[in-house]
Amino acid sequence: MRKTLIELPELTLKALFENSLNSYADRPALQFVDGETMTYAMLGKKVEEIQEMLAAYDVKPGDRVALYSENMPNWVAVYFAVTTMGAVIVPILPDFHISEAMHIAIHAECKAAFISQKLFETMLDESQPPHMNLLVILDTLHILEKLSIPSKMSKVIQKGEEQFSKAMEKMNKGKKEESETAIKEEDMAAIIYTSGTTGSSKGVMLSHRNLTFDATAAQKVVDIYPEDRFLSVLPLAHTFECTVGMLIPILNGASIHYIQKAPTPTVLIKAMATVKPDFMLTVPLIIEKIYKNKILPNFQKNAIIRTLYAIPFVRKKLNKIAGKKLIETFGGNIRFFGIGGAGVSPTVEAFLREAEFPYCIGYGLTETAPFLAGTNPEHTKYKAIGPVIPGTKLELREQNEEGIGTLWAKGPNIMMGYYKDPEKTAEVMDEDGWFNTEDIGYIDEDGYFFMSGRAKNIIVGASGENIYPEQIEATINAHKLVADSLVFDNEGVLTARIFLDYDKLDEFFGVRQKSETQTRAKVEEILEEIRTEVNASVSTFSRIKKVVEQREEFIKTPTKKIKRYLYV
Repeated sequence: MRKTLIELPELTLKALFENSLNSYADRPALQFVDGETMTYAMLGKKVEEIQEMLAAYDVKPGDRVALYSENMPNWVAVYFAVTTMGAVIVPILPDFHISEAMHIAIHAECKAAFISQKLFETMLDESQPPHMNLLVILDTLHILEKLSIPSKMSKVIQKGEEQFSKAMEKMNKGKKEESETAIKEEDMAAIIYTSGTTGSSKGVMLSHRNLTFDATAAQKVVDIYPEDRFLSVLPLAHTFECTVGMLIPILNGASIHYIQKAPTPTVLIKAMATVKPDFMLTVPLIIEKIYKNKILPNFQKNAIIRTLYAIPFVRKKLNKIAGKKLIETFGGNIRFFGIGGAGVSPTVEAFLREAEFPYCIGYGLTETAPFLAGTNPEHTKYKAIGPVIPGTKLELREQNEEGIGTLWAKGPNIMMGYYKDPEKTAEVMDEDGWFNTEDIGYIDEDGYFFMSGRAKNIIVGASGENIYPEQIEATINAHKLVADSLVFDNEGVLTARIFLDYDKLDEFFGVRQKSETQTRAKVEEILEEIRTEVNASVSTFSRIKKVVEQREEFIKTPTKKIKRYLYV
Protein backbone atom coordinates (compact mmCIF):
# COMPACT_ATOMS: atom_id res chain seq x y z
CA MET A 1 0.00 0.00 0.00
CA ARG A 2 1.44 3.35 -1.07
CA LYS A 3 2.07 6.11 1.42
CA THR A 4 -0.47 8.96 1.40
CA LEU A 5 0.79 11.84 -0.74
CA ILE A 6 1.53 15.13 0.99
CA GLU A 7 -0.53 17.93 -0.52
CA LEU A 8 0.80 21.48 -0.20
CA PRO A 9 -1.43 24.55 -0.47
CA GLU A 10 1.03 26.01 -3.00
CA LEU A 11 4.31 25.04 -4.62
CA THR A 12 6.64 27.25 -2.59
CA LEU A 13 9.51 26.34 -0.31
CA LYS A 14 7.74 28.32 2.43
CA ALA A 15 4.68 26.06 2.17
CA LEU A 16 6.88 22.95 2.13
CA PHE A 17 8.88 24.06 5.18
CA GLU A 18 5.88 25.16 7.24
CA ASN A 19 4.10 21.87 6.52
CA SER A 20 7.12 19.96 7.82
CA LEU A 21 7.42 22.12 10.96
CA ASN A 22 3.73 21.57 11.74
CA SER A 23 3.76 17.83 10.98
CA TYR A 24 7.10 16.69 12.40
CA ALA A 25 8.04 19.25 15.09
CA ASP A 26 9.50 16.78 17.58
CA ARG A 27 11.11 14.44 15.08
CA PRO A 28 14.86 14.50 14.29
CA ALA A 29 15.67 16.56 11.22
CA LEU A 30 19.42 17.17 10.92
CA GLN A 31 22.67 16.17 12.55
CA PHE A 32 26.29 15.31 11.98
CA VAL A 33 27.10 11.61 12.25
CA ASP A 34 27.70 11.12 16.01
CA GLY A 35 26.56 14.71 16.56
CA GLU A 36 23.64 16.28 18.42
CA THR A 37 20.20 16.03 16.84
CA MET A 38 18.37 19.11 15.58
CA THR A 39 14.61 18.49 15.58
CA TYR A 40 12.26 20.13 13.08
CA ALA A 41 11.12 22.54 15.82
CA MET A 42 14.75 23.47 16.56
CA LEU A 43 15.39 23.92 12.85
CA GLY A 44 12.40 26.26 12.62
CA LYS A 45 13.71 28.34 15.53
CA LYS A 46 17.16 28.58 13.97
CA VAL A 47 15.63 29.69 10.66
CA GLU A 48 13.81 32.52 12.47
CA GLU A 49 17.05 33.62 14.17
CA ILE A 50 18.87 33.74 10.84
CA GLN A 51 16.03 35.74 9.29
CA GLU A 52 16.32 38.27 12.13
CA MET A 53 20.02 38.52 11.40
CA LEU A 54 19.40 39.07 7.70
CA ALA A 55 16.78 41.74 8.37
CA ALA A 56 19.16 43.56 10.72
CA TYR A 57 21.63 43.84 7.86
CA ASP A 58 19.04 45.10 5.39
CA VAL A 59 18.58 41.87 3.41
CA LYS A 60 15.11 42.01 1.85
CA PRO A 61 12.95 39.78 -0.38
CA GLY A 62 14.56 39.46 -3.80
CA ASP A 63 18.10 40.04 -2.49
CA ARG A 64 20.67 37.36 -3.22
CA VAL A 65 22.52 35.51 -0.43
CA ALA A 66 25.61 33.36 -1.12
CA LEU A 67 26.11 30.04 0.67
CA TYR A 68 29.68 28.75 0.27
CA SER A 69 30.35 25.76 2.49
CA GLU A 70 30.69 22.05 2.99
CA ASN A 71 27.60 20.13 4.11
CA MET A 72 26.36 20.81 7.63
CA PRO A 73 23.02 21.31 9.44
CA ASN A 74 23.45 25.11 9.40
CA TRP A 75 23.64 24.96 5.58
CA VAL A 76 20.04 23.71 5.54
CA ALA A 77 18.93 26.33 8.09
CA VAL A 78 20.36 29.19 6.01
CA TYR A 79 18.84 27.78 2.81
CA PHE A 80 15.34 27.82 4.30
CA ALA A 81 15.84 31.11 6.14
CA VAL A 82 16.70 32.84 2.87
CA THR A 83 14.13 31.20 0.61
CA THR A 84 11.18 31.36 3.04
CA MET A 85 11.64 35.11 3.55
CA GLY A 86 11.49 35.70 -0.21
CA ALA A 87 15.22 36.26 -0.78
CA VAL A 88 17.25 34.22 -3.29
CA ILE A 89 19.81 31.63 -2.22
CA VAL A 90 23.03 31.29 -4.26
CA PRO A 91 24.69 27.99 -3.25
CA ILE A 92 28.35 27.78 -4.30
CA LEU A 93 30.07 24.42 -4.56
CA PRO A 94 32.88 24.06 -2.00
CA ASP A 95 35.01 22.59 -4.81
CA PHE A 96 35.01 25.96 -6.55
CA HIS A 97 38.20 27.95 -6.14
CA ILE A 98 37.83 31.11 -4.07
CA SER A 99 38.26 33.23 -7.21
CA GLU A 100 35.32 31.41 -8.83
CA ALA A 101 33.23 31.86 -5.68
CA MET A 102 34.01 35.59 -5.61
CA HIS A 103 33.10 35.90 -9.29
CA ILE A 104 29.73 34.24 -8.60
CA ALA A 105 29.02 36.48 -5.59
CA ILE A 106 29.81 39.56 -7.68
CA HIS A 107 27.85 38.39 -10.74
CA ALA A 108 24.79 37.56 -8.60
CA GLU A 109 25.19 40.85 -6.66
CA CYS A 110 24.95 38.97 -3.37
CA LYS A 111 24.06 41.16 -0.40
CA ALA A 112 25.11 38.60 2.21
CA ALA A 113 27.27 35.50 2.37
CA PHE A 114 27.50 32.53 4.73
CA ILE A 115 30.90 30.85 4.49
CA SER A 116 32.31 27.86 6.35
CA GLN A 117 35.30 28.48 8.62
CA LYS A 118 37.46 26.24 6.44
CA LEU A 119 36.69 28.10 3.21
CA PHE A 120 36.79 31.53 4.85
CA GLU A 121 40.43 30.93 5.73
CA THR A 122 41.20 30.64 1.99
CA MET A 123 39.73 34.05 1.17
CA LEU A 124 41.42 36.27 3.74
CA ASP A 125 43.45 38.04 1.06
CA GLU A 126 40.45 38.59 -1.20
CA SER A 127 38.54 41.85 -1.43
CA GLN A 128 34.88 41.78 -0.45
CA PRO A 129 32.25 41.93 -3.23
CA PRO A 130 30.88 45.47 -3.63
CA HIS A 131 27.20 44.78 -2.81
CA MET A 132 27.78 42.76 0.35
CA ASN A 133 26.41 43.99 3.71
CA LEU A 134 26.81 40.81 5.75
CA LEU A 135 29.47 38.11 6.09
CA VAL A 136 28.85 35.18 8.46
CA ILE A 137 30.87 32.10 9.46
CA LEU A 138 28.36 29.33 8.85
CA ASP A 139 29.69 26.83 11.40
CA THR A 140 28.89 29.12 14.35
CA LEU A 141 26.66 31.74 12.66
CA HIS A 142 29.16 34.32 13.90
CA ILE A 143 28.86 37.71 12.16
CA LEU A 144 32.16 39.17 10.98
CA GLU A 145 31.33 42.67 12.17
CA LYS A 146 34.33 44.38 10.59
CA LEU A 147 33.19 43.11 7.20
CA SER A 148 29.45 43.73 7.71
CA ILE A 149 27.26 46.83 7.55
CA PRO A 150 24.15 46.88 9.80
CA SER A 151 21.00 48.50 8.44
CA LYS A 152 20.27 52.11 9.37
CA MET A 153 17.53 50.95 11.72
CA SER A 154 19.95 48.63 13.51
CA LYS A 155 22.39 51.50 14.04
CA VAL A 156 19.68 53.74 15.47
CA ILE A 157 18.42 51.17 17.93
CA GLN A 158 21.80 49.97 19.16
CA LYS A 159 21.43 52.39 22.11
CA GLY A 160 19.48 49.89 24.18
CA GLU A 161 18.72 46.17 24.17
CA GLU A 162 15.06 46.71 25.02
CA GLN A 163 14.60 49.23 22.23
CA PHE A 164 16.45 46.92 19.89
CA SER A 165 14.25 43.94 20.75
CA LYS A 166 11.03 45.93 20.34
CA ALA A 167 12.15 47.43 17.05
CA MET A 168 13.29 44.07 15.72
CA GLU A 169 10.01 42.46 16.78
CA LYS A 170 8.09 45.17 14.95
CA MET A 171 10.30 44.92 11.90
CA ASN A 172 10.08 41.13 11.72
CA LYS A 173 6.32 41.20 12.20
CA GLY A 174 6.11 43.49 9.20
CA LYS A 175 8.48 41.24 7.27
CA LYS A 176 6.38 38.17 8.03
CA GLU A 177 3.15 39.88 7.02
CA GLU A 178 4.80 41.06 3.82
CA SER A 179 6.19 37.59 3.02
CA GLU A 180 2.76 36.01 3.36
CA THR A 181 1.77 37.67 0.12
CA ALA A 182 5.22 38.26 -1.38
CA ILE A 183 6.30 34.69 -2.10
CA LYS A 184 4.65 33.30 -5.20
CA GLU A 185 5.24 30.01 -6.98
CA GLU A 186 6.84 31.76 -9.95
CA ASP A 187 9.26 33.78 -7.79
CA MET A 188 12.94 32.98 -8.04
CA ALA A 189 14.20 30.91 -5.10
CA ALA A 190 17.75 30.00 -6.12
CA ILE A 191 20.51 30.69 -8.61
CA ILE A 192 22.72 27.65 -9.14
CA TYR A 193 26.00 28.20 -10.93
CA THR A 194 26.92 25.06 -12.84
CA SER A 195 30.40 23.74 -13.41
CA GLY A 196 29.90 22.11 -16.76
CA THR A 197 32.18 19.80 -18.72
CA THR A 198 32.28 22.45 -21.46
CA GLY A 199 33.89 25.08 -19.26
CA SER A 200 31.08 27.61 -19.29
CA SER A 201 29.58 28.24 -15.86
CA LYS A 202 26.00 29.55 -16.06
CA GLY A 203 23.66 30.82 -13.36
CA VAL A 204 20.52 28.67 -13.49
CA MET A 205 17.49 30.49 -12.08
CA LEU A 206 15.12 28.13 -10.28
CA SER A 207 11.72 29.20 -8.99
CA HIS A 208 9.85 28.03 -5.92
CA ARG A 209 7.61 26.04 -8.26
CA ASN A 210 10.58 24.36 -9.98
CA LEU A 211 12.07 23.06 -6.74
CA THR A 212 8.90 22.29 -4.81
CA PHE A 213 7.28 20.52 -7.76
CA ASP A 214 10.29 18.22 -8.08
CA ALA A 215 10.17 17.41 -4.37
CA THR A 216 6.44 16.63 -4.37
CA ALA A 217 6.55 14.69 -7.66
CA ALA A 218 9.12 12.31 -6.17
CA GLN A 219 6.42 11.05 -3.77
CA LYS A 220 4.82 9.27 -6.73
CA VAL A 221 8.08 7.42 -7.44
CA VAL A 222 9.23 6.28 -4.00
CA ASP A 223 7.76 6.13 -0.48
CA ILE A 224 9.66 8.00 2.23
CA TYR A 225 8.64 7.88 5.89
CA PRO A 226 9.50 10.03 8.94
CA GLU A 227 11.47 7.11 10.36
CA ASP A 228 13.79 7.01 7.34
CA ARG A 229 17.41 8.12 7.63
CA PHE A 230 19.37 9.76 4.80
CA LEU A 231 23.17 9.78 4.74
CA SER A 232 24.35 12.80 2.76
CA VAL A 233 27.71 12.51 0.98
CA LEU A 234 27.34 14.70 -2.13
CA PRO A 235 27.68 18.51 -1.92
CA LEU A 236 24.42 20.25 -1.00
CA ALA A 237 25.28 23.07 -3.39
CA HIS A 238 24.68 20.64 -6.25
CA THR A 239 21.00 20.51 -7.18
CA PHE A 240 20.92 16.69 -7.14
CA GLU A 241 21.75 16.52 -3.43
CA CYS A 242 19.87 19.72 -2.59
CA THR A 243 16.55 18.59 -4.06
CA VAL A 244 16.68 14.80 -3.71
CA GLY A 245 18.86 14.63 -0.61
CA MET A 246 17.43 17.61 1.31
CA LEU A 247 14.07 18.95 0.10
CA ILE A 248 12.53 15.52 -0.44
CA PRO A 249 13.43 14.06 2.99
CA ILE A 250 12.38 17.29 4.75
CA LEU A 251 9.05 17.25 2.92
CA ASN A 252 8.51 13.72 4.26
CA GLY A 253 9.80 14.32 7.80
CA ALA A 254 12.86 12.08 7.47
CA SER A 255 16.24 12.77 9.13
CA ILE A 256 19.46 13.71 7.32
CA HIS A 257 22.95 12.89 8.57
CA TYR A 258 26.10 14.71 7.46
CA ILE A 259 29.76 13.66 7.48
CA GLN A 260 32.27 16.15 8.87
CA LYS A 261 35.26 14.68 7.02
CA ALA A 262 35.98 13.93 3.37
CA PRO A 263 33.94 10.81 2.43
CA THR A 264 36.86 8.40 2.05
CA PRO A 265 36.01 4.65 2.05
CA THR A 266 37.06 4.34 5.72
CA VAL A 267 35.01 7.37 6.80
CA LEU A 268 32.00 6.23 4.76
CA ILE A 269 31.99 2.68 6.14
CA LYS A 270 32.13 4.00 9.70
CA ALA A 271 29.34 6.51 9.00
CA MET A 272 27.12 3.88 7.40
CA ALA A 273 27.62 1.56 10.36
CA THR A 274 26.59 4.36 12.73
CA VAL A 275 23.65 5.82 10.77
CA LYS A 276 22.37 2.61 9.14
CA PRO A 277 20.83 4.71 6.34
CA ASP A 278 17.68 3.84 4.46
CA PHE A 279 18.53 6.26 1.63
CA MET A 280 21.79 7.36 0.00
CA LEU A 281 22.60 9.32 -3.14
CA THR A 282 25.90 8.96 -4.97
CA VAL A 283 27.57 9.50 -8.30
CA PRO A 284 28.57 6.39 -10.33
CA LEU A 285 32.25 6.74 -9.44
CA ILE A 286 31.61 5.73 -5.80
CA ILE A 287 29.83 2.44 -6.50
CA GLU A 288 32.15 1.67 -9.42
CA LYS A 289 35.18 2.00 -7.13
CA ILE A 290 33.55 -0.24 -4.52
CA TYR A 291 32.86 -2.87 -7.19
CA LYS A 292 36.33 -2.79 -8.77
CA ASN A 293 38.33 -2.53 -5.54
CA LYS A 294 36.30 -4.54 -3.04
CA ILE A 295 34.00 -6.94 -4.89
CA LEU A 296 35.61 -7.96 -8.19
CA PRO A 297 38.96 -9.01 -6.63
CA ASN A 298 37.11 -11.66 -4.59
CA PHE A 299 35.98 -13.30 -7.84
CA GLN A 300 39.48 -13.22 -9.33
CA LYS A 301 41.48 -14.66 -6.44
CA ASN A 302 42.46 -17.81 -8.29
CA ALA A 303 41.80 -19.77 -11.46
CA ILE A 304 39.08 -21.96 -9.88
CA ILE A 305 36.96 -19.02 -8.71
CA ARG A 306 37.46 -17.21 -12.03
CA THR A 307 36.30 -20.31 -13.90
CA LEU A 308 33.22 -20.74 -11.68
CA TYR A 309 32.39 -17.03 -11.93
CA ALA A 310 32.30 -17.35 -15.72
CA ILE A 311 29.37 -19.83 -15.46
CA PRO A 312 26.16 -17.73 -15.55
CA PHE A 313 24.09 -19.52 -12.88
CA VAL A 314 27.09 -19.77 -10.52
CA ARG A 315 27.92 -16.10 -11.10
CA LYS A 316 24.37 -15.10 -10.17
CA LYS A 317 24.55 -17.06 -6.92
CA LEU A 318 27.94 -15.55 -6.04
CA ASN A 319 26.71 -12.05 -6.90
CA LYS A 320 23.65 -12.53 -4.70
CA ILE A 321 25.88 -13.50 -1.77
CA ALA A 322 28.10 -10.48 -2.48
CA GLY A 323 24.97 -8.28 -2.59
CA LYS A 324 23.94 -9.32 0.92
CA LYS A 325 27.40 -8.48 2.21
CA LEU A 326 27.30 -5.15 0.40
CA ILE A 327 23.99 -4.26 2.07
CA GLU A 328 25.56 -5.12 5.44
CA THR A 329 28.48 -2.82 4.61
CA PHE A 330 25.98 -0.03 3.98
CA GLY A 331 24.51 -0.51 7.46
CA GLY A 332 21.98 -3.25 6.75
CA ASN A 333 18.91 -1.06 6.12
CA ILE A 334 19.59 0.49 2.73
CA ARG A 335 16.54 0.28 0.49
CA PHE A 336 17.24 3.15 -1.92
CA PHE A 337 20.70 3.72 -3.40
CA GLY A 338 20.22 6.51 -5.91
CA ILE A 339 22.82 7.03 -8.62
CA GLY A 340 22.89 10.27 -10.61
CA GLY A 341 25.13 12.83 -12.25
CA ALA A 342 26.45 10.50 -14.97
CA GLY A 343 25.87 7.08 -16.51
CA VAL A 344 26.85 3.99 -14.53
CA SER A 345 29.06 1.29 -16.03
CA PRO A 346 26.95 -1.52 -17.61
CA THR A 347 29.25 -4.08 -15.94
CA VAL A 348 28.63 -2.58 -12.51
CA GLU A 349 24.90 -2.28 -13.12
CA ALA A 350 24.74 -5.93 -14.21
CA PHE A 351 26.35 -6.89 -10.90
CA LEU A 352 23.95 -4.69 -8.88
CA ARG A 353 20.96 -6.36 -10.56
CA GLU A 354 22.17 -9.89 -9.92
CA ALA A 355 23.21 -8.91 -6.41
CA GLU A 356 19.65 -7.67 -5.76
CA PHE A 357 21.10 -4.45 -4.42
CA PRO A 358 18.43 -1.69 -4.19
CA TYR A 359 19.91 0.74 -6.72
CA CYS A 360 18.15 3.06 -9.11
CA ILE A 361 19.37 5.62 -11.62
CA GLY A 362 17.97 9.13 -11.74
CA TYR A 363 18.33 11.59 -14.58
CA GLY A 364 18.14 15.34 -14.73
CA LEU A 365 20.04 18.58 -14.99
CA THR A 366 20.44 21.66 -12.86
CA GLU A 367 18.08 23.31 -15.37
CA THR A 368 15.34 20.78 -14.46
CA ALA A 369 15.67 21.28 -10.67
CA PRO A 370 17.07 18.49 -11.29
CA PHE A 371 14.87 15.37 -11.21
CA LEU A 372 13.45 14.66 -14.67
CA ALA A 373 13.26 10.89 -15.10
CA GLY A 374 13.82 7.80 -13.00
CA THR A 375 12.16 5.07 -11.03
CA ASN A 376 12.49 3.16 -7.76
CA PRO A 377 14.69 0.08 -7.13
CA GLU A 378 11.75 -2.29 -7.72
CA HIS A 379 11.19 -1.12 -11.30
CA THR A 380 14.64 -0.60 -12.80
CA LYS A 381 15.61 -1.81 -16.27
CA TYR A 382 19.13 -2.71 -17.33
CA LYS A 383 20.91 0.26 -18.96
CA ALA A 384 17.75 2.38 -18.63
CA ILE A 385 17.09 5.45 -16.52
CA GLY A 386 13.35 5.25 -16.18
CA PRO A 387 10.19 7.06 -17.22
CA VAL A 388 9.60 10.80 -16.94
CA ILE A 389 8.40 11.93 -13.52
CA PRO A 390 4.63 12.52 -13.28
CA GLY A 391 3.58 16.00 -14.43
CA THR A 392 6.50 16.47 -16.84
CA LYS A 393 6.78 15.71 -20.57
CA LEU A 394 9.66 14.30 -22.60
CA GLU A 395 9.99 14.52 -26.37
CA LEU A 396 12.64 13.25 -28.80
CA ARG A 397 13.51 15.52 -31.71
CA GLU A 398 15.65 14.94 -34.79
CA GLN A 399 15.38 11.17 -34.43
CA ASN A 400 17.42 8.88 -36.66
CA GLU A 401 16.24 5.60 -38.16
CA GLU A 402 16.96 3.82 -34.86
CA GLY A 403 14.67 6.18 -32.94
CA ILE A 404 17.58 7.93 -31.21
CA GLY A 405 17.11 11.66 -30.90
CA THR A 406 17.74 14.75 -28.79
CA LEU A 407 15.72 14.86 -25.56
CA TRP A 408 13.55 17.91 -24.90
CA ALA A 409 11.57 18.41 -21.70
CA LYS A 410 8.66 20.53 -20.55
CA GLY A 411 7.04 20.91 -17.15
CA PRO A 412 6.86 22.80 -13.85
CA ASN A 413 10.47 21.86 -13.05
CA ILE A 414 12.02 23.60 -16.08
CA MET A 415 14.20 26.57 -15.07
CA MET A 416 13.28 30.22 -15.44
CA GLY A 417 16.41 30.77 -17.54
CA TYR A 418 20.06 31.71 -17.14
CA TYR A 419 20.73 34.70 -14.88
CA LYS A 420 21.58 37.84 -16.86
CA ASP A 421 21.94 35.78 -20.03
CA PRO A 422 18.82 35.80 -22.25
CA GLU A 423 20.88 34.79 -25.29
CA LYS A 424 22.01 31.48 -23.77
CA THR A 425 18.50 30.94 -22.43
CA ALA A 426 17.08 31.30 -25.94
CA GLU A 427 19.58 28.75 -27.24
CA VAL A 428 18.15 25.96 -25.06
CA MET A 429 14.49 26.93 -24.64
CA ASP A 430 11.90 27.34 -27.39
CA GLU A 431 8.98 29.75 -27.30
CA ASP A 432 6.61 26.99 -26.11
CA GLY A 433 8.63 26.36 -22.96
CA TRP A 434 10.42 23.19 -24.11
CA PHE A 435 13.99 22.80 -22.82
CA ASN A 436 16.74 21.16 -24.87
CA THR A 437 18.67 18.83 -22.54
CA GLU A 438 21.27 18.29 -25.27
CA ASP A 439 21.28 14.62 -24.29
CA ILE A 440 20.84 11.90 -26.89
CA GLY A 441 18.91 8.67 -26.43
CA TYR A 442 15.70 6.80 -27.07
CA ILE A 443 12.47 5.96 -25.23
CA ASP A 444 11.19 2.37 -25.24
CA GLU A 445 7.62 1.09 -25.35
CA ASP A 446 7.32 1.36 -21.54
CA GLY A 447 8.35 5.01 -21.57
CA TYR A 448 11.83 4.35 -20.14
CA PHE A 449 14.55 6.72 -21.32
CA PHE A 450 17.85 5.17 -22.43
CA MET A 451 20.68 7.68 -22.66
CA SER A 452 23.30 7.34 -25.37
CA GLY A 453 25.38 10.43 -24.61
CA ARG A 454 25.66 14.19 -24.83
CA ALA A 455 24.84 15.79 -28.18
CA LYS A 456 27.95 17.99 -28.04
CA ASN A 457 30.16 14.91 -27.48
CA ILE A 458 28.93 12.85 -30.44
CA ILE A 459 31.65 11.85 -32.87
CA VAL A 460 30.67 11.34 -36.51
CA GLY A 461 32.40 8.30 -38.01
CA ALA A 462 33.96 8.02 -41.47
CA SER A 463 30.70 6.77 -42.98
CA GLY A 464 28.46 9.15 -41.06
CA GLU A 465 27.79 6.87 -38.07
CA ASN A 466 27.09 8.44 -34.69
CA ILE A 467 29.70 7.35 -32.14
CA TYR A 468 28.86 7.94 -28.48
CA PRO A 469 32.15 8.28 -26.55
CA GLU A 470 30.48 7.79 -23.15
CA GLN A 471 29.47 4.25 -24.11
CA ILE A 472 33.00 3.33 -25.18
CA GLU A 473 34.39 4.92 -22.01
CA ALA A 474 32.07 2.77 -19.88
CA THR A 475 33.51 -0.34 -21.57
CA ILE A 476 37.09 0.85 -21.06
CA ASN A 477 36.46 1.75 -17.41
CA ALA A 478 35.21 -1.77 -16.69
CA HIS A 479 38.79 -3.04 -17.09
CA LYS A 480 40.38 -3.84 -13.73
CA LEU A 481 43.48 -1.72 -14.42
CA VAL A 482 41.62 1.39 -15.62
CA ALA A 483 40.78 4.25 -13.27
CA ASP A 484 39.21 6.53 -15.90
CA SER A 485 39.17 7.28 -19.62
CA LEU A 486 38.22 9.81 -22.25
CA VAL A 487 37.38 8.99 -25.88
CA PHE A 488 37.67 11.69 -28.55
CA ASP A 489 38.20 12.32 -32.25
CA ASN A 490 41.81 13.26 -32.97
CA GLU A 491 41.79 14.50 -36.60
CA GLY A 492 39.76 11.52 -37.78
CA VAL A 493 41.44 8.99 -35.48
CA LEU A 494 39.24 7.63 -32.68
CA THR A 495 41.50 7.97 -29.65
CA ALA A 496 41.24 7.03 -25.98
CA ARG A 497 43.12 8.72 -23.16
CA ILE A 498 43.39 6.19 -20.35
CA PHE A 499 44.30 6.93 -16.74
CA LEU A 500 45.46 3.65 -15.25
CA ASP A 501 45.09 2.50 -11.66
CA TYR A 502 48.79 2.67 -10.85
CA ASP A 503 48.44 1.01 -7.46
CA LYS A 504 46.93 -2.07 -9.08
CA LEU A 505 49.47 -1.90 -11.88
CA ASP A 506 52.23 -2.10 -9.30
CA GLU A 507 50.43 -4.80 -7.33
CA PHE A 508 50.06 -7.06 -10.39
CA PHE A 509 53.28 -6.27 -12.25
CA GLY A 510 55.62 -4.51 -9.80
CA VAL A 511 56.16 -1.65 -12.24
CA ARG A 512 57.56 0.67 -9.57
CA GLN A 513 60.50 -1.68 -9.10
CA LYS A 514 61.31 -1.61 -12.81
CA SER A 515 63.32 0.94 -14.75
CA GLU A 516 61.54 3.80 -16.52
CA THR A 517 62.09 2.07 -19.87
CA GLN A 518 60.68 -1.23 -18.59
CA THR A 519 57.72 0.53 -16.96
CA ARG A 520 56.85 2.44 -20.12
CA ALA A 521 57.07 -0.76 -22.18
CA LYS A 522 54.74 -2.58 -19.77
CA VAL A 523 52.26 0.32 -19.77
CA GLU A 524 52.22 0.39 -23.59
CA GLU A 525 51.62 -3.37 -23.64
CA ILE A 526 48.69 -3.06 -21.19
CA LEU A 527 47.15 -0.14 -23.08
CA GLU A 528 47.26 -2.17 -26.29
CA GLU A 529 45.65 -5.15 -24.51
CA ILE A 530 42.86 -2.86 -23.27
CA ARG A 531 42.34 -1.48 -26.78
CA THR A 532 42.07 -5.01 -28.19
CA GLU A 533 39.61 -6.14 -25.49
CA VAL A 534 37.42 -3.07 -25.88
CA ASN A 535 37.35 -3.28 -29.68
CA ALA A 536 36.12 -6.86 -29.40
CA SER A 537 32.99 -5.70 -27.58
CA VAL A 538 31.96 -2.53 -29.44
CA SER A 539 30.56 -1.83 -32.89
CA THR A 540 33.00 -1.87 -35.79
CA PHE A 541 32.71 1.89 -36.32
CA SER A 542 33.30 2.53 -32.58
CA ARG A 543 36.63 0.70 -32.43
CA ILE A 544 39.52 2.67 -30.94
CA LYS A 545 42.41 3.29 -33.29
CA LYS A 546 44.83 4.79 -30.78
CA VAL A 547 45.36 4.73 -27.02
CA VAL A 548 47.27 7.37 -25.03
CA GLU A 549 48.38 7.13 -21.42
CA GLN A 550 46.93 9.89 -19.23
CA ARG A 551 49.62 10.19 -16.57
CA GLU A 552 47.77 12.54 -14.23
CA GLU A 553 44.22 12.18 -12.92
CA PHE A 554 41.62 13.91 -15.07
CA ILE A 555 40.31 17.24 -13.81
CA LYS A 556 36.62 16.80 -13.00
CA THR A 557 33.46 18.66 -12.11
CA PRO A 558 31.99 18.32 -8.58
CA THR A 559 29.81 15.46 -9.88
CA LYS A 560 32.98 13.65 -10.99
CA LYS A 561 32.53 14.12 -14.73
CA ILE A 562 35.69 14.82 -16.71
CA LYS A 563 36.03 18.41 -17.95
CA ARG A 564 36.29 17.29 -21.55
CA TYR A 565 37.13 20.70 -22.96
CA LEU A 566 40.51 20.54 -21.21
CA TYR A 567 41.58 17.46 -23.15
CA VAL A 568 39.79 17.44 -26.51
